Amino acid sequence: MAAAAHAPDTAPHIPVLLRPLLEAVAPVRGVWVDGTLGAGGYTRALLKAGAERVIGVDRDPLALEMAREWGAEYGARLDLVQDTFSNMDDHAQGVDGVVLDLGVSSMQLDRAERGFSFMQDGPLDMRMSQDGPSAADLVNEASESDLADILYLYGEERASRRIARAIVRAREEAPVNSTFQLVEIVEKCLPRPKPGQAHPATRSFQALRIAVNDEFGELVAGLEAAERALKPGGQLAVVTFHSIEDRMVKRFLQAKSGGGGRGSRHAPEVQAIAPEFEVRNRKAIGPDDRELGENPRSRSAKLRVAIRTDAPATPADRKAIGMPLLKGDR
Repeated sequence: MAAAAHAPDTAPHIPVLLRPLLEAVAPVRGVWVDGTLGAGGYTRALLKAGAERVIGVDRDPLALEMAREWGAEYGARLDLVQDTFSNMDDHAQGVDGVVLDLGVSSMQLDRAERGFSFMQDGPLDMRMSQDGPSAADLVNEASESDLADILYLYGEERASRRIARAIVRAREEAPVNSTFQLVEIVEKCLPRPKPGQAHPATRSFQALRIAVNDEFGELVAGLEAAERALKPGGQLAVVTFHSIEDRMVKRFLQAKSGGGGRGSRHAPEVQAIAPEFEVRNRKAIGPDDRELGENPRSRSAKLRVAIRTDAPATPADRKAIGMPLLKGDR
């Protein structure tokens, strides 16, 4: 395993799709929820753009600790809440907007001790909330079939069974407790990447992080919570970074805007439900050339924006919106 492959990313991290997001939701006013506070890039931009107050929610205690320092200048205009964004409606009602920037934050990736990055050696942790079972617990205790399902369903890793088998063989010799141990196992299972291709461990690390933090379950519950928290006319803006998340957001908004399809003409007639959202753009907004030049991390990002109607909120059908389900969840 070449040492150069694990050099930390020292490029400055810029909030992804920030400019098109602000343009899509303009004019920014009233109270907003930033459900994925992270380093605070979206929150600060919303406050600068005209939000009267932002409620910053994050499950990571480090994010809140950092925000207390940079957020002091905003005083009462910034509220900080340590919680998952699936509970945002416990802390905010009748808000003018909700923004969600999904996935792992730069401050988590940049800290080797958090175990999110395959580019730095550290404990195999990956817990956003810093409590509960870690990625090492999952890798060392899950069955081979469960590991293969996680890698395939959450990471779209085609070599999932081969990698799961290799992990089980390796942990029989010694526990897999570090990021580089796992990287080495995965690298041996896959061909060397060609120039421009993603690192071989990308999909495996993504899948384990999603499983450890129940990110897909949180996403559906978070979209439902945003629906309950938004006032009529309030705006929901969601930035995703990979195809599964984007598909889930797209199908959620389709179902909630009455665009989920009519179903079979032979099936019993179902009473139409009033649309709970109006989708702003039919196609997702991606990065333009300027953004790609300024921020290479944005290459896979997609932004979807919708406006809340005055229809009552209803639960989402997780299966219908394409949430990947492990055997035990079906």
